[in-house]
Amino acid sequence: MNIIAHSSVAKAAVFSVSLMSGLAVANPLPTDDVFAINSFWYTPIPEQVPLHPNSEGFKKDFLRQKAAYYNTVNIQTTDYSSPVYLAASNTPVTKVTQWDCMRQGFLDPNLGQQWLSVPIPSYALPSKGTDAEMTIYQPSTDTVWEFWQARKVNGARQGCWGGQIKYASTNYGIFPGHYGATATGLPFIGGQVTAEELERGEIKHAIGIALVEVEDKAVYSWPAARSDGVNPYKLANRIPEGLRFRLDPSVNVDALPMTKAGKTIARAAQKYGFVVWDKSGAIAIRAQNSASYTALGKPDPYPALFSYKPNYAVLQGFPWDKLQFLPMHYGRP
Repeated sequence: MNIIAHSSVAKAAVFSVSLMSGLAVANPLPTDDVFAINSFWYTPIPEQVPLHPNSEGFKKDFLRQKAAYYNTVNIQTTDYSSPVYLAASNTPVTKVTQWDCMRQGFLDPNLGQQWLSVPIPSYALPSKGTDAEMTIYQPSTDTVWEFWQARKVNGARQGCWGGQIKYASTNYGIFPGHYGATATGLPFIGGQVTAEELERGEIKHAIGIALVEVEDKAVYSWPAARSDGVNPYKLANRIPEGLRFRLDPSVNVDALPMTKAGKTIARAAQKYGFVVWDKSGAIAIRAQNSASYTALGKPDPYPALFSYKPNYAVLQGFPWDKLQFLPMHYGRP
């Protein structure tokens, strides 16, 4: 693999911070290049690119699912998205122990090693939903930690599952082996939308998306490391986890009847596309959890950024019938 690295220490030092609408905005942003600069997360899709031979069938099933499950594409900002906490170089470290939330009767010793020394800010809280997700990113050590079913017991940090990515700036942005909190092993920090990106008006990476019904777990596409798909009746047109797709680049996004945030997401969907990284109760993308901001005493930034529309209405006007699905394993080195 020809992986190109960048300096996370230098990156952390060059943020020029300004205040816009009470929200700290940096250009560049930490989420612009956590992983290798030639990672699929940050690589634009050429306008002229071969499509999956079943692109039309996948689009048909996407539209079917959208119609069947609330007729919307939601943006998760609270219960089912991960807060991301940037740890300073001097943040005290703590041991996070695994707990057996799935009642398997055993713990993973390798995961315990990954969580031996984690720089978790004292104010860090997991998401409020049943997944209780949380991400820690420390640029100075070039490391990402992810937790699922995170909790505190008698003041001690615990997690049921997750993982660690060392040397993130040389990693394509995929958890090794069976680690990581999403079904595919694709990290939240790679594919979530952030408030700072929406304020800036530009998202410089692919966007993770969760579908309701996907192809069987035996069939998945790079960059997914695995899948939790179920298709016992072998129904046609089910989209595999890991598959990438985009908004047709010929669509005039400026002319769409959408919010500013919606148009920002649509432009990223044209340039970098979506990647199927999980399942959900409705089709949804994730924005960085509002706890990332409120834990610091800041207001929830999303109501204003969403033009005070409900989360499920922000992407209204998005031309989902103009999706184009890419071939299996598109972009794999």
